[in-house]
Amino acid sequence: MFRNNKVAWLFVLPALVFLLVFKIWPIGVSVIESLTMTSYTGTKSFVGFENYEYLFKHDPVFWKSFSVTLLYSIIVNPLIVLTSLLMALLLNSSHFFTKFFRTVFFLPTAISFAVVSVIWMIVLDPYNGLANSFLTMFGFKPQPFFASPDQALWGLILLNVWRSSGYWMMYFLAGLQNIPETLYEAAEIDGASTLRKTFKITLPLLTRTISFVLVANTAFNFLSFAPVYIITKGGPMGSTNLLMYESYKSAFVNLDMGRASAITTILLGIILVFSFFELRFTRARFEY
Repeated sequence: MFRNNKVAWLFVLPALVFLLVFKIWPIGVSVIESLTMTSYTGTKSFVGFENYEYLFKHDPVFWKSFSVTLLYSIIVNPLIVLTSLLMALLLNSSHFFTKFFRTVFFLPTAISFAVVSVIWMIVLDPYNGLANSFLTMFGFKPQPFFASPDQALWGLILLNVWRSSGYWMMYFLAGLQNIPETLYEAAEIDGASTLRKTFKITLPLLTRTISFVLVANTAFNFLSFAPVYIITKGGPMGSTNLLMYESYKSAFVNLDMGRASAITTILLGIILVFSFFELRFTRARFEY
């Protein structure tokens, strides 16, 4: 225990400085920028909430992007959490093959999203891709994949699940290994089945881990950018035009920094709302 709180603050100070410089300050700059408009000559002028008013009232592209982002996140977040949790439950043992499969499932995480996006774009190419080669070999029709408005978003979802599940699996494994073994031994003495132990012991005691993974994964997926930028460019027909990519286009293609900053500020608000309800829903109501 520190007798002087000033010493404790000295240890925390570097983290606070980095948080201020790389998190709080950029957010503040983005919010201020969203209240301005840049002319063709580069002159900025304060316009208040006009950027937000235009987005909400007169910008169908924003609403299309908003709906695509919401659909994407509502599907991909539970899929990643459930997949990573299932993998952790299956590999939470001391068998000789578990370390091998943990490494195999974690390997996609070691590859950057840019490289993963290029690999998936090549494999799922509608004309010369490996996936269609296998489909035609077994008598199935070739699929358009990322070239189809109906399949492109699902392709991005599967890419994200494949890339991210192994990463969050490690958090679940850490949480599982912190559960006291005596609880399972007592349950076995009482005759509890494996399924009952999972729902009555494992999942309740993983509540804090699930809460962290859910919130962190939600923020990560709302900010998805690289796969859209590399593979689909928001298409076809706007079916993968996520808000982060729309903000990028507004800033660096159309040179409208006010609109881009307004979109990122709205995106930040959406993440905060989702995180608030997720934390409330998954809050642990016990100690152990």
